[in-house]
Amino acid sequence: MIEWRKARRSNASGNECVEVAALAEGRGIRDSKAPDAGHLTLTPTSFTRLITRAKRGDLDL
Repeated sequence: MIEWRKARRSNASGNECVEVAALAEGRGIRDSKAPDAGHLTLTPTSFTRLITRAKRGDLDL
């Protein structure tokens, strides 16, 4: 069973929540409001890069 946890920086009101999980093949990311919609799987290296860029505010979303 995969154990999903809410990201620490998720919106306190619960409107913008991201969940993460350690998977055998890497790290999983999903929208907590739509858990049945699937998830994105990243390698540990790609996950670290994503988090680093997000903390710097260096993402073009």
